[in-house]
Amino acid sequence: MVAAEETGTLFPIFILAIMALFLVPYTIHRVTRALSKKEKTIHCQCSTCLHSGKYRKSIFKRIYNFSTCSNLTVVLLWVFMAFLVYYVKHISREVQPFEPFGILGLKAGSTDAEIKKAYRKLSIQYHPDKNPDPEAHKYFVEYISKAYQALTDPVSRENFEKYGHPDGRQGLQMGIALPQFLLSIEGTSGGILLLGIVGVCILLPLVIAVIYLSRSSKYTGNYVMHQTLYAYYHFMKPSLAPSKVMEVFIKAAEYMEMPVRRSDTEPLQKLFMVVRSELGLDTKNIRQEQAKFWKRHPALVKTELLLLAQLTRESVSIPITLQGDFKHVIELAPRLLEELMKMAIIRRSPGGYGWLRPAIGVLELSQSIIQAVPLSARKPVGAFAEGNAPFLQLPHFSESVIKKISRKKIRSFQELQDMSPQECAELLTQTAGFSDEETQDVQAVLNMMPSLTIDITCVTEGEEGGIQEGDIVTMHAWISLKRGNGLTAALPHCPYFPFHKDENYWLFLADSGSNDLWISQKVSFMDETTAIATASSAIEESKEGAGANRREIRLAVREAVEKVKSGSRFVMGQFQAPAEGTYNLTAYCICDSWIGCDKKTNIKLKVLKRKHSGPKVGAVVEEGAAVEDGAEEEEVVDEGYDDYESEYSDDDGEEQSRKGNDKLQNGDAQGNSGSSSEGSVTDEE
Repeated sequence: MVAAEETGTLFPIFILAIMALFLVPYTIHRVTRALSKKEKTIHCQCSTCLHSGKYRKSIFKRIYNFSTCSNLTVVLLWVFMAFLVYYVKHISREVQPFEPFGILGLKAGSTDAEIKKAYRKLSIQYHPDKNPDPEAHKYFVEYISKAYQALTDPVSRENFEKYGHPDGRQGLQMGIALPQFLLSIEGTSGGILLLGIVGVCILLPLVIAVIYLSRSSKYTGNYVMHQTLYAYYHFMKPSLAPSKVMEVFIKAAEYMEMPVRRSDTEPLQKLFMVVRSELGLDTKNIRQEQAKFWKRHPALVKTELLLLAQLTRESVSIPITLQGDFKHVIELAPRLLEELMKMAIIRRSPGGYGWLRPAIGVLELSQSIIQAVPLSARKPVGAFAEGNAPFLQLPHFSESVIKKISRKKIRSFQELQDMSPQECAELLTQTAGFSDEETQDVQAVLNMMPSLTIDITCVTEGEEGGIQEGDIVTMHAWISLKRGNGLTAALPHCPYFPFHKDENYWLFLADSGSNDLWISQKVSFMDETTAIATASSAIEESKEGAGANRREIRLAVREAVEKVKSGSRFVMGQFQAPAEGTYNLTAYCICDSWIGCDKKTNIKLKVLKRKHSGPKVGAVVEEGAAVEDGAEEEEVVDEGYDDYESEYSDDDGEEQSRKGNDKLQNGDAQGNSGSSSEGSVTDEE
C-alpha cells in the first residue's frame, strides 16, 4: 500500500484542479461581460439626474455595487485557490528520485574510502544512538543506510545501476486524491469515505437537479413566475383601456407574495391620503369607495399605493419600513410590464391578431412609471390635447410652469421641441422664470429626447401585381432615431426611477378601427453590433429571394450597415393577407421610457380577391395609400379610436369603445376587420 502521507498530498491538487475547472471560465465570462459594457457617458447630464446619485461613481458606490453575493463568492474562491497554490508549491513534499551520492553529500564516482567517511559523518549526526529525534531516525534508516548499502553492497549496487533503487525493480505506485484520514478503512473512516463518495457523486447532483427543476417549473426564462403569466393572460381583455392596465399589472404573483405586516397599516394609511387623488374614487360616495378599496387583498392595496407613490413623486413620503418593499416593486416593474405586453400582443382574436388597445396601455404605464408622471396627467387639459404628461418629465417643470407657457400660444409639446435654443431659453427665463442653470437642464433633456421616423413597405414575393387574399405579405420597416446631442444609444432622463433603465421601442402595425394588432416587434438602439447582423442577414435573405445577383446583394447589405451605423434599425415581419377589401392600417413606434416621443404613420392596404392559385404576386404599400396596377382607390372611414392618447378621456367614451370592441369579439365586426379564414398571421420577432 502506498504511504498515506505521499498520496494525501494529492488531495489539495485535486481540489485545486476542480475549482479551476469551473472558476476560471466563469471569471473570464464575468470580466468579459463587464468590459463589454459601454463606458462612455450616455445618460442625462442635467443637474436633476446628477443629484439623484443614480449615475454617481464614488468609491463607496463602486464597492457597494461590487459587493454582491456572487462577486464576493468569486473573490473568496480565488483567495482559497491562491492558498492552495501556495500550499502545493511550498508546503507539500514532492517525491524526489533516489540519489545515493547526493544523499551522502558526494560526487558521482567517489571512492569507497570517501563513501565510508561520509557515512560515518552522517551517522554521528542522524544515528538513533546519537540523535533521539524520530525524524532523524527515519531519515537515517530510509535514506542514509540505503544510500550506503547501494554504494557498498554488490547486489544493492547492481540493482541501483539497473533499476535506480537498491531494492530492485519498483512497481508503479498509484495514489488517490483524498485526505490522509480517509485513506484508512479502519473504524469510522471507511464510513466517512463511503458517505463522501455517495454525497459527491449522488446526493449533490440530485440536489442541484431538484433545485433547478423546482425553479424552472416556477419561473420563466425572464425570471417571471408562471403564475404571473396565467393571471395576466386571464385578466387581459381586448377592450382594456390604458387607464385600467394598472389593475391588471398589480396582480402579478411576485407582488401578491409580498409580505404585508401589521406595522405597515399606519404608513399605508398615511400614504393613501397622499395619493388618494390618483385612485379615481367617486367623490359622491367617498366613504364607500374607500371601504371598498381597503377590502381588497392587502398585497394589492400595498402594491398599488407604492406604485402611485412613484407616479406622484411622493416616494420621499414613504417611511423607512416600506422603502425596501418600494424598491422591490419598482425594480420588478419593467420585467413584469414586458410580460404583460406579451399577453397583449399574443394572437387570440378570430383572425389571429393581438390587441392594440391594451398593448398601448402597457407602454403608457411603463412611460409613467419610468418618468414618475401620474396617469391623470395624460388627460387633455386646456390647449394641450396630449395632456401635461410630456411637459412634466422635463426637469423643474410643474403645473404652474405649464400654465405660464401655455399663455404664450404653446399648444403642444412638439412646439416646444421644435423651438431653437434661443427661443426656448427666452421662453423659459422670461415666462417661466427659470434661471440659466435650470434652462440649461431643460435644453439638455430636450436634446436627449429621441426623434423617430418610420419608413415602411409591404411586399409579396413572386410576380408583380396587387396583394391577393391569402398572400404572405412581408413588412420591411426602417426606424430612424435622431437626438439633438448626436447620440444613438442613450439612457432616458428618469431621475425619479431609482434603477438603470435602457430605452426600448415597440413597432406595431395595426388596424386601430378593429383593435387588431397585425405585427409587433421590440426594437433596441443600444446594441449596434446585433442590429448590424440582424439587418445584414434579413436584407441578404430578402434579396436572394427576389433573385438579385451577388453584386446587388453586397451593395444592399453595405447600404443597410451604413444606415444602422447612422442610427436606424431594420424590422421585418410577415402576415397573411386578409379578406378582400381596403384596410386603413397604422404603424406605431412607441418608446417605453419617454412620453411624447412616439411616432405614428398611416398606411392604406388594398387586398384583391384571389383570381387563381398560381404563384404569389407582389406589391408595395406606401405611406398613406396602396399602389396597385389598374386598381381604383377606395376611401374607408377609420372608425374607433385613432389617436391612442385620447384613451384617458371620460368614462362615457371608454364605455362606448368597450361596447364596440365586444362586438368585434362576437364576430360582428365590419368586413375590413382583417380576419382571414386561410390561416393566422405570422410575424418574425
